[in-house]
Amino acid sequence: MKKHLFNLKYIAAGVMVSLASCVSDDLPEVGDLPDFTGPTPFYSYSDVTSSEFDCNDIELAANYDYFFQAGTNLAVNGIQYDWTITPDTGVVLINKDLPVLEQSIAAVDATVVGIQSEIDKLEFKIPCESDPAKQAVMQQQVDDLKVQLAAAEANRSDETIQAIQDFEEQITNLPPATLQDREVIFQFPGPGVYDVVLKVTDKLGKSEETVKTVNVLQAVPTIPVPEISEAGFEDNDLFDGSGDGRDSWRVPSNAAWSPLGGGTTVPQINSNSELGSVPEGYQSAKFPSGGDRVAYQEIEVTPGATYVISYFTAFNLDNPGEMTVSILTPNTSSYAESLLPENIIVSRTETNTDRIPDVFKKHAVTFDAGTNESVIIYVTNSGDEYRLDAFEISVKN
Repeated sequence: MKKHLFNLKYIAAGVMVSLASCVSDDLPEVGDLPDFTGPTPFYSYSDVTSSEFDCNDIELAANYDYFFQAGTNLAVNGIQYDWTITPDTGVVLINKDLPVLEQSIAAVDATVVGIQSEIDKLEFKIPCESDPAKQAVMQQQVDDLKVQLAAAEANRSDETIQAIQDFEEQITNLPPATLQDREVIFQFPGPGVYDVVLKVTDKLGKSEETVKTVNVLQAVPTIPVPEISEAGFEDNDLFDGSGDGRDSWRVPSNAAWSPLGGGTTVPQINSNSELGSVPEGYQSAKFPSGGDRVAYQEIEVTPGATYVISYFTAFNLDNPGEMTVSILTPNTSSYAESLLPENIIVSRTETNTDRIPDVFKKHAVTFDAGTNESVIIYVTNSGDEYRLDAFEISVKN
């Protein structure tokens, strides 16, 4: 049977060769045929808008830039692209290579650019800071960074200087962007609705159009990430280099905020000599099983924003116990008020059931700021000793 199959394969192959030998490109209507396929245009775009706001969220500048990329189904016959924008008043065309070259300069001059970026961040924050002590510290940081900046500029290597000059020359020699570029950046004059038409024409004169409505939205301030001070309970972690790891977590009043009605309420600090034994640094906050210690910190938030706060906990497992992390409204003024539903934005209670002794586990809570410009992080425990470390907060998109 196998022998017969083997012979059939060769017979089939022979037939194919015979048929192929009968085909001639000289015969009419045989061989390559002209391509009568017309173009099918398509395009994509991405928002690369940049903007700048002051600390009162007043817009200082905005560039409403959109990067457009055209395409077509044709790989042959030559292709011509034509863009039309309606309305086109005030629209500026930017060569697509300009941002790439600008980023290339930043990459080769990374040290100088990095220091300047830190200076810009601090100089933005200083007018927004109401605490004179913090302003003074930040101003000193700016002064120190400017010394570093001058040194970094003076220490640029010849290779770096030459690379910067080469990129700047390429920027100078960039051809102007046109409405016939396959890839182009449109800078719109401001928010609004624009019809963008792409027309594709092949060398046979056939053309087709596609149109999309582009809604350019008003630039909005970036929601700042709030600061949780001494988030890892480390010494010397305050803005001025001081602090014992828990200074930012003290309640306004021991008598008002203690679950037991008074005494010292600030967390204890548990220190470790080996890096990596706790989630962050060498220290974590410790809460004895009696429940007389709490953690309290009020942080600034942006009204209307949604946030995620994460943290790590570990239990001793000496007794059944639990711990609670609550996000409270800023008008909450006592432990008793912290238990009222109207003051609790979100709360998470964790028990030590099924936990492993002294092993940290990460948790998170999500909350909406609502109309609040600040919220209170409040932590309590009962029944068993536990430790707390490595708070983080992020803006939820």
